[in-house]
Amino acid sequence: MRIRTTVVGSYPVPEWLRIYPTKPHLRDATLVVVRTQELAGIEVVTDGELSRFDLNHPDSNGMIDYFVGQMDGVKTHLGLADLELFARDEGLSYRAQPAGVVVGPIGPGTLNLPEAARPLRELSRVRTKFTLTSPYQLARTLVDRHYGDMRELCMAIADVLREQVSSIDADVVQVDEAHLPGNIEDGEWAAEAINRVLEGAHGERAVHICFGNYGGQIVHKGSAYERFLPAMNALNADYLVLEFARRGYEELEVLRDLDERIGVGLGVIDTKDNVVESADEVARRIERAEKELGDGRVRYVHPDCGFWMLQRSVVDAKIEALVAGRDLFLGSGAEGSRHVEQASG
Repeated sequence: MRIRTTVVGSYPVPEWLRIYPTKPHLRDATLVVVRTQELAGIEVVTDGELSRFDLNHPDSNGMIDYFVGQMDGVKTHLGLADLELFARDEGLSYRAQPAGVVVGPIGPGTLNLPEAARPLRELSRVRTKFTLTSPYQLARTLVDRHYGDMRELCMAIADVLREQVSSIDADVVQVDEAHLPGNIEDGEWAAEAINRVLEGAHGERAVHICFGNYGGQIVHKGSAYERFLPAMNALNADYLVLEFARRGYEELEVLRDLDERIGVGLGVIDTKDNVVESADEVARRIERAEKELGDGRVRYVHPDCGFWMLQRSVVDAKIEALVAGRDLFLGSGAEGSRHVEQASG
Protein backbone atom coordinates (compact mmCIF):
# COMPACT_ATOMS: atom_id res chain seq x y z
CA MET A 1 0.00 0.00 0.00
CA ARG A 2 1.37 3.43 -0.87
CA ILE A 3 -0.42 4.76 2.23
CA ARG A 4 -0.02 2.51 5.25
CA THR A 5 -2.18 2.32 8.34
CA THR A 6 -0.73 2.45 11.83
CA VAL A 7 -1.63 3.58 15.34
CA VAL A 8 0.19 6.24 17.33
CA GLY A 9 1.05 4.04 20.28
CA SER A 10 -1.17 3.36 23.25
CA TYR A 11 -4.23 1.11 23.49
CA PRO A 12 -6.70 0.84 26.41
CA VAL A 13 -5.35 -1.42 29.13
CA PRO A 14 -7.60 -4.53 29.32
CA GLU A 15 -9.59 -4.43 32.54
CA TRP A 16 -8.55 -7.93 33.54
CA LEU A 17 -4.89 -6.83 33.47
CA ARG A 18 -5.68 -3.92 35.81
CA ILE A 19 -7.40 -6.30 38.21
CA TYR A 20 -4.79 -9.03 38.09
CA PRO A 21 -1.53 -7.41 36.86
CA THR A 22 0.90 -10.31 36.64
CA LYS A 23 3.70 -10.80 34.12
CA PRO A 24 1.94 -13.71 32.36
CA HIS A 25 -1.21 -11.63 32.09
CA LEU A 26 0.82 -8.73 30.74
CA ARG A 27 2.11 -10.93 27.93
CA ASP A 28 -1.43 -12.18 27.25
CA ALA A 29 -2.69 -8.59 27.12
CA THR A 30 0.10 -7.61 24.71
CA LEU A 31 -0.90 -10.49 22.44
CA VAL A 32 -4.54 -9.33 22.53
CA VAL A 33 -3.55 -5.75 21.64
CA VAL A 34 -1.27 -6.85 18.79
CA ARG A 35 -3.71 -9.35 17.32
CA THR A 36 -6.61 -6.87 17.53
CA GLN A 37 -4.66 -4.47 15.33
CA GLU A 38 -3.66 -7.21 12.92
CA LEU A 39 -7.21 -8.52 12.54
CA ALA A 40 -8.40 -4.98 11.80
CA GLY A 41 -5.82 -4.74 9.02
CA ILE A 42 -3.34 -2.33 10.64
CA GLU A 43 -0.04 -2.73 8.80
CA VAL A 44 2.37 -1.30 11.40
CA VAL A 45 1.35 -2.32 14.92
CA THR A 46 2.47 -1.35 18.42
CA ASP A 47 2.27 -3.19 21.72
CA GLY A 48 -0.22 -0.60 22.96
CA GLU A 49 2.70 0.72 25.03
CA LEU A 50 2.13 -2.14 27.45
CA SER A 51 5.91 -2.52 27.49
CA ARG A 52 5.90 0.36 29.97
CA PHE A 53 2.91 -0.93 31.97
CA ASP A 54 3.61 -0.50 35.69
CA LEU A 55 2.29 -3.29 37.91
CA ASN A 56 2.28 -0.86 40.84
CA HIS A 57 0.59 1.97 38.93
CA PRO A 58 -1.74 0.28 36.41
CA ASP A 59 -3.64 3.50 35.61
CA SER A 60 -0.61 5.31 34.14
CA ASN A 61 0.80 4.75 30.66
CA GLY A 62 4.29 5.66 31.90
CA MET A 63 5.16 8.24 29.25
CA ILE A 64 7.49 10.05 31.65
CA ASP A 65 8.06 8.06 34.82
CA TYR A 66 8.89 4.78 33.09
CA PHE A 67 11.93 6.40 31.49
CA VAL A 68 13.33 8.85 34.04
CA GLY A 69 12.42 6.65 37.02
CA GLN A 70 14.94 4.03 35.88
CA MET A 71 17.79 6.31 34.84
CA ASP A 72 20.93 6.88 36.89
CA GLY A 73 21.26 10.40 38.24
CA VAL A 74 17.53 10.93 38.85
CA LYS A 75 16.01 10.94 42.34
CA THR A 76 12.27 10.25 42.40
CA HIS A 77 11.69 10.70 46.14
CA LEU A 78 11.06 14.44 46.40
CA GLY A 79 11.50 16.85 49.28
CA LEU A 80 9.81 20.18 49.98
CA ALA A 81 12.67 22.17 48.44
CA ASP A 82 12.39 20.15 45.22
CA LEU A 83 8.67 20.81 44.99
CA GLU A 84 9.08 24.52 45.65
CA LEU A 85 11.69 24.83 42.91
CA PHE A 86 9.44 22.96 40.49
CA ALA A 87 6.47 25.20 41.33
CA ARG A 88 8.38 28.26 40.07
CA ASP A 89 8.37 26.87 36.52
CA GLU A 90 5.15 28.23 35.02
CA GLY A 91 5.60 26.07 31.95
CA LEU A 92 4.97 22.96 34.03
CA SER A 93 1.74 24.06 35.70
CA TYR A 94 -0.07 21.08 34.14
CA ARG A 95 1.85 18.74 36.46
CA ALA A 96 1.30 18.52 40.21
CA GLN A 97 4.97 17.71 40.82
CA PRO A 98 8.14 16.91 38.88
CA ALA A 99 8.92 13.42 37.68
CA GLY A 100 12.19 13.55 39.56
CA VAL A 101 15.26 15.56 40.51
CA VAL A 102 18.54 15.31 38.63
CA VAL A 103 21.28 14.87 41.24
CA GLY A 104 24.10 13.43 39.13
CA PRO A 105 25.18 12.44 35.61
CA ILE A 106 22.38 10.85 33.59
CA GLY A 107 22.92 7.17 32.82
CA PRO A 108 20.79 4.24 31.64
CA GLY A 109 20.38 2.70 35.08
CA THR A 110 17.93 -0.21 34.74
CA LEU A 111 16.25 1.12 31.59
CA ASN A 112 16.22 -1.65 28.98
CA LEU A 113 14.21 -0.64 25.93
CA PRO A 114 15.53 -3.46 23.68
CA GLU A 115 14.13 -6.01 26.13
CA ALA A 116 10.90 -4.03 26.41
CA ALA A 117 10.50 -4.15 22.62
CA ARG A 118 11.22 -7.87 22.32
CA PRO A 119 7.69 -9.25 23.03
CA LEU A 120 6.21 -7.07 20.29
CA ARG A 121 8.55 -8.57 17.70
CA GLU A 122 7.89 -12.09 18.95
CA LEU A 123 4.11 -11.75 18.99
CA SER A 124 3.53 -9.79 15.79
CA ARG A 125 3.08 -11.17 12.27
CA VAL A 126 3.38 -7.77 10.58
CA ARG A 127 5.61 -4.69 10.77
CA THR A 128 6.16 -3.26 14.24
CA LYS A 129 6.61 0.18 15.77
CA PHE A 130 8.19 0.93 19.14
CA THR A 131 7.58 4.29 20.79
CA LEU A 132 9.58 6.28 23.33
CA THR A 133 9.35 9.74 24.83
CA SER A 134 11.41 12.64 23.51
CA PRO A 135 14.49 13.65 25.54
CA TYR A 136 13.21 17.24 25.49
CA GLN A 137 9.92 16.31 27.10
CA LEU A 138 11.65 14.17 29.71
CA ALA A 139 14.12 16.95 30.56
CA ARG A 140 11.34 19.51 30.94
CA THR A 141 9.60 17.45 33.63
CA LEU A 142 12.68 17.24 35.87
CA VAL A 143 14.15 19.57 38.49
CA ASP A 144 17.82 19.95 37.58
CA ARG A 145 20.28 20.19 40.47
CA HIS A 146 23.28 18.88 38.54
CA TYR A 147 23.74 20.21 34.99
CA GLY A 148 22.49 23.74 35.49
CA ASP A 149 21.56 23.94 31.81
CA MET A 150 18.39 22.55 30.23
CA ARG A 151 20.01 21.89 26.88
CA GLU A 152 22.90 19.97 28.42
CA LEU A 153 20.47 17.87 30.48
CA CYS A 154 18.39 17.19 27.39
CA MET A 155 21.41 16.04 25.38
CA ALA A 156 22.53 13.76 28.21
CA ILE A 157 19.12 12.06 28.16
CA ALA A 158 19.28 11.87 24.36
CA ASP A 159 22.61 10.05 24.54
CA VAL A 160 21.12 7.41 26.84
CA LEU A 161 18.09 6.93 24.60
CA ARG A 162 20.19 6.76 21.41
CA GLU A 163 22.25 3.92 22.86
CA GLN A 164 19.07 2.07 23.82
CA VAL A 165 17.45 2.61 20.42
CA SER A 166 20.51 1.21 18.64
CA SER A 167 19.60 -2.26 19.93
CA ILE A 168 15.82 -2.12 19.44
CA ASP A 169 14.44 -4.62 16.94
CA ALA A 170 11.52 -2.77 15.34
CA ASP A 171 10.61 -1.71 11.82
CA VAL A 172 9.75 1.80 13.02
CA VAL A 173 11.07 3.74 16.01
CA GLN A 174 8.88 6.68 16.98
CA VAL A 175 9.86 9.53 19.31
CA ASP A 176 6.88 11.20 21.00
CA GLU A 177 7.10 14.92 21.79
CA ALA A 178 4.21 16.51 23.69
CA HIS A 179 5.94 19.45 25.37
CA LEU A 180 7.59 21.33 22.53
CA PRO A 181 4.30 22.62 20.98
CA GLY A 182 4.05 24.89 24.01
CA ASN A 183 7.72 25.95 23.86
CA ILE A 184 8.41 26.56 20.19
CA GLU A 185 11.31 28.87 21.07
CA ASP A 186 13.29 25.75 22.05
CA GLY A 187 12.59 24.08 18.71
CA GLU A 188 16.09 24.23 17.21
CA TRP A 189 17.96 22.49 19.99
CA ALA A 190 15.05 20.22 20.90
CA ALA A 191 15.12 18.94 17.31
CA GLU A 192 18.86 18.39 17.68
CA ALA A 193 18.26 16.22 20.76
CA ILE A 194 15.53 14.22 19.01
CA ASN A 195 17.84 13.69 16.02
CA ARG A 196 20.49 12.35 18.35
CA VAL A 197 18.04 9.67 19.51
CA LEU A 198 16.97 8.85 15.95
CA GLU A 199 20.59 8.29 14.96
CA GLY A 200 20.37 4.95 16.72
CA ALA A 201 17.33 3.67 14.82
CA HIS A 202 17.86 0.95 12.21
CA GLY A 203 14.43 1.11 10.55
CA GLU A 204 12.07 3.96 9.75
CA ARG A 205 12.29 6.99 12.02
CA ALA A 206 9.12 8.79 13.06
CA VAL A 207 8.36 11.76 15.31
CA HIS A 208 4.93 12.30 16.84
CA ILE A 209 4.00 15.92 17.59
CA CYS A 210 1.41 15.80 20.38
CA PHE A 211 -0.84 18.62 21.60
CA GLY A 212 -2.00 16.82 24.74
CA ASN A 213 -4.30 13.87 25.22
CA TYR A 214 -5.16 13.45 28.89
CA GLY A 215 -8.84 13.12 29.74
CA GLY A 216 -9.82 14.24 26.25
CA GLN A 217 -8.19 17.63 26.76
CA ILE A 218 -5.86 19.56 24.42
CA VAL A 219 -3.03 21.18 26.38
CA HIS A 220 -1.57 23.26 23.53
CA LYS A 221 -4.10 25.15 21.41
CA GLY A 222 -4.03 27.55 18.49
CA SER A 223 -2.20 27.47 15.17
CA ALA A 224 1.07 25.72 15.88
CA TYR A 225 2.27 23.91 12.77
CA GLU A 226 3.29 27.16 11.08
CA ARG A 227 5.43 28.17 14.06
CA PHE A 228 6.67 24.60 14.39
CA LEU A 229 7.72 24.26 10.74
CA PRO A 230 11.42 25.21 11.19
CA ALA A 231 11.77 22.61 13.96
CA MET A 232 9.95 19.98 11.89
CA ASN A 233 12.20 20.65 8.89
CA ALA A 234 15.24 20.21 11.13
CA LEU A 235 14.21 16.68 12.12
CA ASN A 236 16.03 13.73 10.56
CA ALA A 237 12.80 11.76 10.41
CA ASP A 238 11.29 9.67 7.64
CA TYR A 239 7.84 10.90 8.55
CA LEU A 240 5.93 12.93 11.12
CA VAL A 241 2.89 11.71 13.03
CA LEU A 242 0.54 14.71 13.09
CA GLU A 243 -2.84 15.52 14.60
CA PHE A 244 -5.59 16.83 12.31
CA ALA A 245 -8.90 15.08 13.00
CA ARG A 246 -9.58 17.11 16.17
CA ARG A 247 -7.68 20.28 15.20
CA GLY A 248 -9.12 20.47 11.69
CA TYR A 249 -7.42 20.35 8.29
CA GLU A 250 -6.98 24.07 7.70
CA GLU A 251 -3.30 23.83 8.68
CA LEU A 252 -2.55 21.34 5.90
CA GLU A 253 -1.36 24.18 3.69
CA VAL A 254 1.53 24.77 6.10
CA LEU A 255 2.90 21.35 5.21
CA ARG A 256 3.45 22.42 1.61
CA ASP A 257 6.71 23.87 2.96
CA LEU A 258 7.65 20.69 4.84
CA ASP A 259 10.97 19.32 3.57
CA GLU A 260 10.21 16.80 0.80
CA ARG A 261 12.43 14.19 2.44
CA ILE A 262 9.96 14.04 5.36
CA GLY A 263 6.70 12.19 4.80
CA VAL A 264 3.37 13.12 6.36
CA GLY A 265 1.57 10.89 8.83
CA LEU A 266 -2.03 12.12 8.75
CA GLY A 267 -4.33 12.00 11.76
CA VAL A 268 -7.77 10.94 10.49
CA ILE A 269 -9.29 9.48 13.68
CA ASP A 270 -10.27 11.65 16.66
CA THR A 271 -8.96 10.15 19.90
CA LYS A 272 -10.78 12.68 22.08
CA ASP A 273 -14.30 11.65 21.01
CA ASN A 274 -16.30 8.42 21.36
CA VAL A 275 -18.01 8.93 18.01
CA VAL A 276 -16.74 6.34 15.52
CA GLU A 277 -15.83 7.81 12.14
CA SER A 278 -17.28 6.29 8.97
CA ALA A 279 -15.09 4.90 6.21
CA ASP A 280 -16.41 7.65 3.92
CA GLU A 281 -15.33 10.30 6.41
CA VAL A 282 -11.83 8.87 6.69
CA ALA A 283 -11.54 8.61 2.89
CA ARG A 284 -12.60 12.24 2.47
CA ARG A 285 -9.94 13.38 4.96
CA ILE A 286 -7.21 11.53 3.10
CA GLU A 287 -8.46 12.88 -0.22
CA ARG A 288 -8.39 16.44 1.10
CA ALA A 289 -4.80 16.03 2.29
CA GLU A 290 -3.64 14.63 -1.04
CA LYS A 291 -5.34 17.43 -2.95
CA GLU A 292 -3.64 19.96 -0.69
CA LEU A 293 -0.17 18.37 -0.55
CA GLY A 294 0.07 16.32 -3.73
CA ASP A 295 0.27 12.60 -4.41
CA GLY A 296 2.82 10.70 -2.39
CA ARG A 297 3.20 13.17 0.49
CA VAL A 298 0.88 11.25 2.82
CA ARG A 299 2.69 8.04 3.72
CA TYR A 300 0.72 6.93 6.77
CA VAL A 301 -2.77 7.44 8.15
CA HIS A 302 -3.43 6.95 11.84
CA PRO A 303 -5.35 8.28 14.85
CA ASP A 304 -4.49 11.75 16.14
CA CYS A 305 -2.85 10.36 19.27
CA GLY A 306 -2.79 7.33 21.56
CA PHE A 307 -5.96 5.44 22.42
CA TRP A 308 -5.39 4.77 26.10
CA MET A 309 -8.13 7.14 27.34
CA LEU A 310 -10.95 5.46 25.38
CA GLN A 311 -12.93 2.25 25.86
CA ARG A 312 -11.73 -0.81 23.96
CA SER A 313 -15.00 -1.24 22.07
CA VAL A 314 -14.74 2.31 20.75
CA VAL A 315 -11.07 1.95 19.84
CA ASP A 316 -11.62 -1.32 18.00
CA ALA A 317 -14.37 0.26 15.90
CA LYS A 318 -12.20 3.29 15.18
CA ILE A 319 -9.23 1.27 13.91
CA GLU A 320 -11.53 -0.76 11.68
CA ALA A 321 -12.87 2.53 10.27
CA LEU A 322 -9.29 3.72 9.75
CA VAL A 323 -8.43 0.72 7.59
CA ALA A 324 -11.76 0.73 5.75
CA GLY A 325 -11.44 4.44 4.97
CA ARG A 326 -7.89 4.06 3.67
CA ASP A 327 -8.97 1.12 1.51
CA LEU A 328 -11.94 3.08 0.21
CA PHE A 329 -9.72 6.01 -0.71
CA LEU A 330 -7.09 3.94 -2.50
CA GLY A 331 -9.75 2.04 -4.40
CA SER A 332 -12.12 4.90 -5.05
CA GLY A 333 -10.37 7.07 -7.64
CA ALA A 334 -12.88 9.56 -8.96
CA GLU A 335 -15.38 8.38 -6.37
CA GLY A 336 -13.07 9.65 -3.63
CA SER A 337 -12.92 13.04 -5.31
CA ARG A 338 -16.71 13.11 -5.45
CA HIS A 339 -16.87 12.51 -1.68
CA VAL A 340 -14.58 15.48 -1.02
CA GLU A 341 -16.53 17.76 -3.32
CA GLN A 342 -19.73 16.88 -1.50
CA ALA A 343 -18.10 17.43 1.89
CA SER A 344 -16.75 20.84 0.93
CA GLY A 345 -19.99 21.61 -0.93
